[in-house]
Amino acid sequence: MPEPTSCTPTMKRIVLFIAVISSFLTPFDSSSVNIALPSMGAEFGLDAISLSWITTAYLLSIAVFLVPFGKLADIYGRKKVFLLGISLFSLSSLLLSFSFSASMLISLRLVQGLGSAMLFGTSLAIVSSVFPPGERGKALGITIAAVYLGLSMGPFLGGYMTAYLGWRSIFLVNVPLGALCILFTGWKLPLEWKTAAGERFDLRGSLLWGSALIVLIYGLSLIPERAGVILAVAGVAGIILFAALELGVPDPVLDIRLFSHNRVFAFSNLAALINYSATYAVTFLLSLYLQISKDFSPETAGLILVAQPVTMALFAPLSGRLSDRVDPSRVASLGMAFTAGGLFLLTMIGPASSLPFLIGSLIVLGIGFGIFSSPNTNAILSSVDRSMYGVASGMVGTMRLLGQIFSMAVAMTLFSFFIGREEITDANLPLFLQSMHAAFYLFFFLCVAGVFFSLVRGRTTPWKENCP
Repeated sequence: MPEPTSCTPTMKRIVLFIAVISSFLTPFDSSSVNIALPSMGAEFGLDAISLSWITTAYLLSIAVFLVPFGKLADIYGRKKVFLLGISLFSLSSLLLSFSFSASMLISLRLVQGLGSAMLFGTSLAIVSSVFPPGERGKALGITIAAVYLGLSMGPFLGGYMTAYLGWRSIFLVNVPLGALCILFTGWKLPLEWKTAAGERFDLRGSLLWGSALIVLIYGLSLIPERAGVILAVAGVAGIILFAALELGVPDPVLDIRLFSHNRVFAFSNLAALINYSATYAVTFLLSLYLQISKDFSPETAGLILVAQPVTMALFAPLSGRLSDRVDPSRVASLGMAFTAGGLFLLTMIGPASSLPFLIGSLIVLGIGFGIFSSPNTNAILSSVDRSMYGVASGMVGTMRLLGQIFSMAVAMTLFSFFIGREEITDANLPLFLQSMHAAFYLFFFLCVAGVFFSLVRGRTTPWKENCP
């Protein structure tokens, strides 16, 4: 473990620089790949189900490995796991650009997801290891702003690159940025963090955790089909079994007592799950609304929708800095309230809604998420001992992924109920609008409940840090 004097201002700047680049890379890759999916499908002759696995394989891989690699990083070194992760991500990106079949593409996306899991499970943990509570919120805010910047730039740059350079170029762009991360991590970051050194890795728990998540996530992706509901219930049962078994393990991959004995950690993670569940499908629904109801082109729709992530990127550093001075739980609760307000505004849009009203609603939503995310992450990481930063960082990513998948499952279920399996056209536009309004109302009530859970979590009391 590094000595307190090792966390110099220069070291902090280097760590923040590395965290910003790695935090930009993964969301940029994910959002740009979604834009390029039709081109990939055309080249390899993929149907809709096969095409969806290009994205699903990546998300599944991240979800399964996030918490286990967070724990491995705590035991064997966060820098070591981060370096392996960015190397794997960069190498798989390079190989993806040379894919000659759909099976190779999907297989490499699994490997790329593994590398991303290592990054997710360590980057926030390293930032938290270096920045003490009085500075951590600002650092986390800047890091999270890089995530939103990646989400914002992915569709635009990915679209242009796919159109003029081909879809393979969106993977190649990851290579030089990844190499820069590798260079700075190996050359400028001499420290290592092994805050749980000596503990045994819980392989059985990791396998059960991964299996339960695979069944749950796959089940959610099939909802509202009966098989999807059965698999989702089985996945939840697997997670309950995992929790029961972990209570008897000396060195668990995930200490379940964090949820039963650490109120701030438990409710902050629940708030994150609710927030992502209530917001992720918004872009998907509004993209359809703008192109079908308002007859905008995909490029114009994307330009309108970018108002939300840009606003997030602007407010995340500000709220992060504020959470260094004010209890982050309170700041996050304010952000959740703004998010609920933005969702309520979206329940009022219809065929005749003006563009300024829609953009204004997206800005309110962006303000809410920007205010919520950084302080909530700060609350989670500040509520645990530094020996658990890797696991806590992994849980942040897991809540995000589960929330995103649940959000899409809700949207698909409502589509099935209101529209069925018909293609969305002008003929069934009223039914689409009903399903969209139902989703926004449901998401609004979720966020209202989220405000309550966020407020009752209690005050965050940071653990003593190794770099005061």
